[in-house]
Amino acid sequence: MFQLQITTKATNIEVTPAISDYVQKKISSLEKFIPTGDTSAKADVEVAKTTKHHAGGDVFRAEINFHLGNKHLRAECIKEDLYAAIDEIKDEIARELKSSKEKDVTLLKRGGRKIKDILRGIRG
Repeated sequence: MFQLQITTKATNIEVTPAISDYVQKKISSLEKFIPTGDTSAKADVEVAKTTKHHAGGDVFRAEINFHLGNKHLRAECIKEDLYAAIDEIKDEIARELKSSKEKDVTLLKRGGRKIKDILRGIRG
């Protein structure tokens, strides 16, 4: 079975084993959207702490760049909780992957319909 290649980068924060494990667990759940046999899938995840322009408290940013064949999807989220930001980018990429898959299926069906119409026109 293919395993999604996930790289984690941190800015202004240390990547602890807990953060790394959480990112791996959440992002690896996106493997179900990868077509069977496609080994080009790759996810680059960046977590960061951004507090320079905020009045108080920590503010975290999570970003994912997801590469699947010739498709490049990106999601970014800024939250007060790092884990909530990671959850939200995972959900956003899942929505984008699902939408992309549905578009591909729709195009395939539309093409099949056109071919049927052409063949019916030739026979009829």
